[in-house]
Amino acid sequence: MFNNAPWAPLVATGITIVLILVIAFLLRNLAHRLITRVVNRAASGGSITSRFRKGAPPDGIDVLLHERRKQRAETMGSVLKYIASIVILGTAVLTVLDRLTIPIAPVLTSVGILGVAIGFGAQELVKDFIAGLFMLLEDQYGVGDVIDAGAAVGTVEAVTLRVTRLRDADGRVWYVRNGTITRVGNESQGWSRAYVDVPVSYDADVVTVKVLLEHVAEEMWADPELRESKMVEPPQVYGVEQLSNSALVFRVTVKTLPAAQADVARELRLRVKAAMDAAGVAMVAIA
Repeated sequence: MFNNAPWAPLVATGITIVLILVIAFLLRNLAHRLITRVVNRAASGGSITSRFRKGAPPDGIDVLLHERRKQRAETMGSVLKYIASIVILGTAVLTVLDRLTIPIAPVLTSVGILGVAIGFGAQELVKDFIAGLFMLLEDQYGVGDVIDAGAAVGTVEAVTLRVTRLRDADGRVWYVRNGTITRVGNESQGWSRAYVDVPVSYDADVVTVKVLLEHVAEEMWADPELRESKMVEPPQVYGVEQLSNSALVFRVTVKTLPAAQADVARELRLRVKAAMDAAGVAMVAIA
């Protein structure tokens, strides 16, 4: 009886459209959940240093690597969710149009032509997005890193697929398009190194000076606050690094956590100056 009713095809079409949309949203939610699960697994994976340390408690580098991995995974997860939504919902819309007997070939042709036109008119935008995508995949830099992006040098405050926002030492904010960045120097990735050159006169005893510097290095490494929050390895005294016209130059280096090299170098200079004054060893200017 219902098959012969004039409104039966409309009801059947309506039910089909509703089913298509319901299935599309279910698939979208399923895809988002799967992406979220993958992102959480990627963000919580063990770091390289922890695997090599075999059960040792995570140090500063482990924590920083975890945060960077989490940030990168979340960013890529949002991009994947956006792409999944477009593909699934776009396919559902085309299926609904086909069910409504609306020719989709002209629509696809129009979309293709429009896409080509937009592509030619927005080549720089596409270039920025592709560069931003690979930058995130390769973890070239992240929020909080100090980088040299060519156009500007500063601390990264925000990273998107299109632009990177930097703040330089003067407080000036720079917006750099990702497609214009041809090389990046990252001062905050993995670890950094602080070094201090100590110039003393030619009359100073080389062995005495080296022993003093080694004692300063041991004291710094024994300081729990510095060792746990800023330094990665004990300071190294390399001995005479340079011979100038007026001084012997000793060099002390310290492997530090990312972006902590300046603070460690300042502390090292203060301790070296105090040790030299206490031992009566004069420091001279390099001519």
